[in-house]
Amino acid sequence: MIQRQELNVLGEALEVCCTDPMTGFFRDGACRTGPDDLGSHTVCARVTAEFLEFSRSRGNDLSTPRPEFSFPGLRPGDCWCLCALRWREALEAGCAPRVRLAACHSSCLEAVSLDDLRAHALETD
Repeated sequence: MIQRQELNVLGEALEVCCTDPMTGFFRDGACRTGPDDLGSHTVCARVTAEFLEFSRSRGNDLSTPRPEFSFPGLRPGDCWCLCALRWREALEAGCAPRVRLAACHSSCLEAVSLDDLRAHALETD
């Protein structure tokens, strides 16, 4: 069986987002998605204190460790696969964290524009 290659927003092979802490819906370090990923955890972002507070204010506390889910809690500077709609919500609120384009899954383009992602890119392409 041939496994299809996952693509990033640049149309290239999807790169790993982060392995420390281990991120991704599948907890394999990549912002891959699938039918069970209802939140579409496809945007690889380097979180900031401002974004973490914003996310907490929206009911998603990403700072507090949750050992029962093997979740260490995030600190500013950590990279994490964010839900595409949450990143867009943060963008609209003026606190979207910067992203790694090569590690953002192509499917996030259903919720956010490539221009917005490029404007928040950590690297230049």
